[in-house]
Amino acid sequence: MVKPILQLYPVVPAESEEERASLRPLGRNVERYHDVVHGMVDLVKAADELGFWGVSTIEHHFHSEGYEVGPSPGTLNAYWAALTRNVRVGQLGYTMSAQNPIRVAEETAILDHLTSGRCFVGFSRGYQARWTNVLGQHLGTRATLSPAGRTDEDRAAMDQAQLAAQDKDDRVNRDIFEEQIDLVLESWRADSLERPAGGRWEIPYPYADGIEWGMHEATAKHGAEGEIGPDGRVHRVSVVPAPYSDPHPPVFVASNASKETVEYCGDKGFVPTYFSGIGRAGKFGQAYVEHARTGGRDFALGQNQALVRWMQIADTEADARKAIADYDAEVYVNLYKALTPVMPLDPADPVQSVIDCGLWMYGTPEMVRDQFVAQWQELPAEYVVLIFHYAQMPADAVIRNMELFMEHVKPALDELTEYAPAGARA
Repeated sequence: MVKPILQLYPVVPAESEEERASLRPLGRNVERYHDVVHGMVDLVKAADELGFWGVSTIEHHFHSEGYEVGPSPGTLNAYWAALTRNVRVGQLGYTMSAQNPIRVAEETAILDHLTSGRCFVGFSRGYQARWTNVLGQHLGTRATLSPAGRTDEDRAAMDQAQLAAQDKDDRVNRDIFEEQIDLVLESWRADSLERPAGGRWEIPYPYADGIEWGMHEATAKHGAEGEIGPDGRVHRVSVVPAPYSDPHPPVFVASNASKETVEYCGDKGFVPTYFSGIGRAGKFGQAYVEHARTGGRDFALGQNQALVRWMQIADTEADARKAIADYDAEVYVNLYKALTPVMPLDPADPVQSVIDCGLWMYGTPEMVRDQFVAQWQELPAEYVVLIFHYAQMPADAVIRNMELFMEHVKPALDELTEYAPAGARA
């Protein structure tokens, strides 16, 4: 059965771009953000009552325009968990090229305990330079879009030196991302850890000398094996608590244009989460299955994978187009297209551009059902992540879309995602 996840992009609402400009910076508007953060509770509770598998939000910083005000997903997750009974809470996701991996391991382990295992963890690489470059500066991170995400026009406009520099930044970003996740995994799984000098993390610091520790006698008796060396100094650290789930919560990884990320997920047993059209996602899906199999994980096509889709269901196609115009087009033009060059845009008809990008499902319930079924016939993904631009889109409209999805769409997708039991998982 398909497992729907409600993904909330907290948008501080404005009646028009003119109002957004007049109230700049809207992302710091106290009254409107206060309404948004509390209003999300109604959507999370609705997801719980409707039988959604999960609810999630983003990690994005510095959105002064008010489009994606999501700097602390773990805080929202903990709040939501206290107000729900069955739905899982999570993030899509922590941007690991700009995060402290030990803090992420600690925070998510606590969340796992608070929810008694009713959570999931999402990771992303970081493509928004304004904040990824600032918060990741001490690691050497620069935000990048995978080379596969560049248009031919972009490549033609860049000289070889620029292309080489961007490719180098992409490689560094990926190396940091994977190294950081490895540290999260070890923090979850191992009683203690160390990292020799010379890498991005030196644990303990300084590594060669260890750390003078006043309570070394107690730690030597009661702490993890090897924390205290023969010299009475700290030579390993123990990240506490361990997760509630064994070995850890489910891990999702955002992917847009990179097959390499998908293959990495297959090797690790993570859930690749495709922010891409069905053509690319379908190819990625097969690559994922093949790489998972080499690691001893036998998945059917689509199993342990997620497709991300935006959605507008209405009584008529015209009403659905109007909803895109009212709730999605501004964000698409000013944010998505501006930061993702491959997305189409006809300035004369931004609504049609949204539809043509291949990520929006829109129309009557029957139309949207058929659109989903056509894509799931290519990649019968186990998870579907549904994104809404709340609170630019009012809560009642979001909830109505959720209800219509569960009533008209999910039953058809369930028939396409009846897998045999999965093989070994990470």
